[in-house]
Amino acid sequence: MPYSTRSVSKPDTHEYKVYLENEGKIVSFFHDIPLYANAEKKIYNMIVEIPRWTNAKLEIKTDVKYNYIAQDTKKGALRYVSNSFPHHGYIWNYGALPQTWEDPDVIDQSTGCNGDNDPIDVCEIGEKVGYVGQIKQVKVVGLVALIDEGETDWKLIAIDVTDPLANMINDIEDVEVHYPGLLKATVEWFRIYKIPDGKGENKFAFNAQPRGKDFAAQIIEETHHYWKKLVFSQSNNHQINTSNTTVESSPGFISNEDQDVIATSSPTSEPSINQALYKWHFIKPSKY
Repeated sequence: MPYSTRSVSKPDTHEYKVYLENEGKIVSFFHDIPLYANAEKKIYNMIVEIPRWTNAKLEIKTDVKYNYIAQDTKKGALRYVSNSFPHHGYIWNYGALPQTWEDPDVIDQSTGCNGDNDPIDVCEIGEKVGYVGQIKQVKVVGLVALIDEGETDWKLIAIDVTDPLANMINDIEDVEVHYPGLLKATVEWFRIYKIPDGKGENKFAFNAQPRGKDFAAQIIEETHHYWKKLVFSQSNNHQINTSNTTVESSPGFISNEDQDVIATSSPTSEPSINQALYKWHFIKPSKY
């Protein structure tokens, strides 16, 4: 679909918002993008919230109409992730799968913890740096099971289907072969990233061992099922705004865009990124 983005104000401000637009109509990042780009081949649509190497904690706002992307705040201050050596910002393109929801009322049988009330998170490991609001087509090759303050917080491992290595990354074992050290760094990043903010280490299910693509696909289907239950519910007590423009039989369906959003926003062109500068270089250790 011909998606584009519209922005309000400037990055690193409380007013900054990124809306999703489809053919001149503002739509929801959460509810209006299909989960699958190609269901038969299990190619998913991923929303980039935080481009690789950046620090601003941007996220889909699940409690507002159209679920735009904005920077998270805490005690009135904009939130940023700290640089924890040797990492700089987020070490992948970080985002979420649309039309998924980790139900806080459901205890996951494999982790023993409830969901975290958000769309399922994605760490996209390809070499191209994304941009805020970009819709990437990805294949999911595994996941890490983070336990964040007692809640299940799945972190999918995925790769852009246009990446030069996409055809060689088909399951979680392939990641270590072609990106040596990245899975270990991913677990370490999630383990320590809150420590500079005065919190303790994060915990993991499965002894912090990543699971493969089949398990990940099962979790995606479960969270898609929970999303369907959410969006078709007559009411919910989880502060989720289910307004949408594509799920016509759902209670939250709306047919007309808000003109005030159009008037106060401006089309966002895809930023020019020197991809060669930010390309991954994985150097395999030489034998001495």
